[in-house]
Amino acid sequence: MQRLIWLGCLSYMVIGMAHVVAGAVLVQLIGAYGVEYGDGGQFIMNQFLGFLAGVLAAPYVTRRLGRRASLILALGCLTAAEAAYSLLPPWGWLLAIAPLAGVGFGMTEAVLGAIIIEFVTDGKASAMAKLETFFGVGALVMPALAGLLIRLEVWQMAFPVVTALSGIAMLLWMTMTFGKMDALIAGRASAAPGRPAAERVRYAPAAWPLLAAGMLYFALYVGMEMSYSNYLPAILLERTGMDEAAASASLSVFWGLMVVGRLFAGRIADRSGYFRYLLASTAGGTGMLILLALTGSAALSLIWVGLAGLLWSGVFAVALLYVNERIPGMTERTTSLLIASGGIGSALLPRATGRLMDRLGADVTLWLIASAAAMLIVLLGFMALSDRMNSGRLPIGRTAESGRHLSGPGA
Repeated sequence: MQRLIWLGCLSYMVIGMAHVVAGAVLVQLIGAYGVEYGDGGQFIMNQFLGFLAGVLAAPYVTRRLGRRASLILALGCLTAAEAAYSLLPPWGWLLAIAPLAGVGFGMTEAVLGAIIIEFVTDGKASAMAKLETFFGVGALVMPALAGLLIRLEVWQMAFPVVTALSGIAMLLWMTMTFGKMDALIAGRASAAPGRPAAERVRYAPAAWPLLAAGMLYFALYVGMEMSYSNYLPAILLERTGMDEAAASASLSVFWGLMVVGRLFAGRIADRSGYFRYLLASTAGGTGMLILLALTGSAALSLIWVGLAGLLWSGVFAVALLYVNERIPGMTERTTSLLIASGGIGSALLPRATGRLMDRLGADVTLWLIASAAAMLIVLLGFMALSDRMNSGRLPIGRTAESGRHLSGPGA
């Protein structure tokens, strides 16, 4: 089991790098192609449209091919796309290839998450925390490496690095053995034991307000985080006068403290409660964005960037746990819907952010990102109200055929 978890950590590190590599060299990329930030936003949007497709397709693909084969396919897509980026093809081709990369890291994230949720019995939260930490490690290492490559004037080498690591992860999934887990991860996803395959599970009506607010929360949060991290170098360049390499490396400050925060986020959330943790983190992270918008100093800006990473570090994982805890018995479906919602936000908000950067500049864009973060506080309040109105415990699910409530894991 530990071997499986550590290979999952390597895979999550790769997809963390794939998430941010475009943002880390975005200024250089649009300069090389002679396009604008809005076009760069289209490139990022195309990747995350592919991410959404990969997340939504994951259950179907695992039913058809099996879990291990699905991971190999997903990492193969990512490897092929990053290899194509390395060649710096014409801009139109780059936009066409971007969804393939998104499918790769989206499906990898969804399938690996489902494997951990389904098969890890002891220390499930710890295992998920490890995956999220290594995602942060990848998102931390990539901007630092990109900053070095920019200084050496070989920024385009960032793509071959991701290509190589993704290819190594794919080969390891093809060749490694996991003992008794081999049969399980090679198998195809199916209906839960004792439940007819044709029987469909539906959410009870009382669950929908909380679920809808949770989906919107994830769309806004992930879209805001991706907009912030992808355009942070450009924002700092315009507002503080940093040089290009230093602005790109600022992402390492953000992701570095996010990794540190993830080492402790689970314990803090367990002690304080999921909702209190989310409220404090969301409010604090929003405050850091506001301070960044009010600051023109490079040194102070880096402080607010780092503290934002620390405060936002556990939000994604703890929000997943919070919504799943309040809607018990539907873990797989709820998790898939929340991650897919994050994918929608990741596709739409960076695209809009690029347009805002072109037309209104970094100052207005940063204030709008902070406003999106403030909306998360409102959504948390709505989720808490919905939960309280349903006595803190929502009905589980209904079958389409009988309408009766179900117990056990969601299908």
